[in-house]
Amino acid sequence: MWGIVPAAGRGTRIQPLAFSKELLPVGSRLDGGVERPCAVSEYLLERMILGGADKICLVISPGKSDILAYFGGGFAEAAVAYVVQPQPSGLCDAIFRAAPLVAADEAVIVGLPDTIWFPETGFAALPADDLSFLLFPVDNPEFFDAVVCEPDGSVREIEVKRANPATPWVWGAFKMPGAIFHALNALWLSRDRADEYFGTLVNAYLAAGGRAVGVKAGTSYVDVGTLNGYRAALGLLNGAGPGGPGSRHTTLASAGE
Repeated sequence: MWGIVPAAGRGTRIQPLAFSKELLPVGSRLDGGVERPCAVSEYLLERMILGGADKICLVISPGKSDILAYFGGGFAEAAVAYVVQPQPSGLCDAIFRAAPLVAADEAVIVGLPDTIWFPETGFAALPADDLSFLLFPVDNPEFFDAVVCEPDGSVREIEVKRANPATPWVWGAFKMPGAIFHALNALWLSRDRADEYFGTLVNAYLAAGGRAVGVKAGTSYVDVGTLNGYRAALGLLNGAGPGGPGSRHTTLASAGE
């Protein structure tokens, strides 16, 4: 299974930083019994491995060699590969940069490297045979992509950063078979790569007869891309946030191993 991590964004909401936003220290981890700072993106990679990923593709921009230096060729038991997005051109462009690596019979999971969410095993709640979204309840869904579902969980529409969304449930990660990943890539290409947001592409996919499901298994979700989000993430990791885990984070193994 591939885990695709779009890490080419400029992180303008939390600049200036002297390093890529994906390496922002948030919380700590134990490395050989020694406590050390934990990069925010490590939380996502850990969750991907818990969800079954044995290969991670980090999509980086040409100026983000510090991410390559940090993770090297692997994280825990997963191999790490890199592809380059020449310019920050949206989430669709980023994730489909990994298309040459993904076979049709391989599963794909995708998450955002500047977020922290619980439960850590969230990917395991997603079915393997559909395009499926891991959903989280948030207080300000207008800043995210809200996912409107039918009573049976099938996705009716994704409201992309829409004022007054119809639901507080937003997607924080998603999963699909490789065949659907390539079908979405083909649809995106047929639409002249016009979709910057994954939600608008999914809406076109649904309109064309595709299917997606939303799974309301998420309990806590924080976007660490702003100072307020950074503070909220620290509170969540300390057990103060909604559904707080109440324990210090410990990773599977050190980065770069």
